[in-house]
Amino acid sequence: MHSVIASPQEEKYLVAHPGARAGLQIPSRYYRELAAAVDAALDVPPWLVDAARGAWGLNLAGERSDRVLVVRPETTLGYSRATWEINKGCNFNCEHCFLESRPFDGLTPADKIRLLDMLRDAGVLWLQITGGEPLIDPGFPDAYRHAYRAGMLIEILTNGSRLHRHVELLADMPPHKVTVSLYGATPESFDGLTRTKGSFKNTIRGLDAARAAGIPIEMTLIITKYSADEVPQMRALAEQYAVAHNEFSNISPTYTGGPDPLATQAPEYLDKTAIFSGCPAGHTFFHVDPKGYATMCKVGREHPIPLMVEGLDGLTRLPAIADAQMLRTGGCNGCKLSATCRVCRPLARAYQEAEAPLNTYCQHGD
Repeated sequence: MHSVIASPQEEKYLVAHPGARAGLQIPSRYYRELAAAVDAALDVPPWLVDAARGAWGLNLAGERSDRVLVVRPETTLGYSRATWEINKGCNFNCEHCFLESRPFDGLTPADKIRLLDMLRDAGVLWLQITGGEPLIDPGFPDAYRHAYRAGMLIEILTNGSRLHRHVELLADMPPHKVTVSLYGATPESFDGLTRTKGSFKNTIRGLDAARAAGIPIEMTLIITKYSADEVPQMRALAEQYAVAHNEFSNISPTYTGGPDPLATQAPEYLDKTAIFSGCPAGHTFFHVDPKGYATMCKVGREHPIPLMVEGLDGLTRLPAIADAQMLRTGGCNGCKLSATCRVCRPLARAYQEAEAPLNTYCQHGD
């Protein structure tokens, strides 16, 4: 099992350790030296032995490079990140969900592996596996193993309710991150939003299992009308179970413009996020849906590219598709305050199609 990943990233070269957040930037000559060492089954170079010990407390002295290193090849495509909906199916029925429907379907096991190979060859180092709920997909374990062995740093976005079933896998092959969504601090609020009896109990069970297995957890606290009066208790749960957490309250419409999720907003917690100053979606990262269609991101899904048909050549069209979706249209066309806008264009369009009041998404709405 590899301990270190060396990967080109745009014009840089990085060295990473699975399960560790910190990485190292190395010069191109060191990257080429590592590739040659793996090919020739040489010992790990002394400079990497020293660097790994200092950065991660990892002892690589006397280890053969081909046994502890994955050296990812260079690529003409400049993608470093991707998100993948392995399946839209979910064991919760959350009222605030941005997916307009959650069918349980996706690629065959063989095509999942083929897709992951394409992501690797596109340059993807950071892979976020999401859903739906990814941990209920029967193909998740094999897909995770394949992505890990390909030298990807994997984040799992999960509701945590099935985490207990996968802790052995995640302890053996450490993810970059496991991010658990927390929908409340009591069964009443949590199960109310998820519309699933026992969802709070099962998520806590998953968190307990992860903690016992030594798997670090990050949390996203989802603040809605159901949990607005429990925020201090939610923060306390994050302190108990997570190494870090963030809070999310700007509930959006579905990405197709369906307004129903907006009814779960807690108006007193709508925050003023940073001014939107551009986004590399479609240029350095992209999204893939359960059928293998690539789009600029989870929200901007116009003109999807069928990767399973076109292969990596299809991604060469994605930057232009993304640029077109970033143009101001509709209710934002001609806005004189656009320089201080806090919402990206694809998301603003979803709000506009939902006929959402301006004060639910635009800081100029008042």
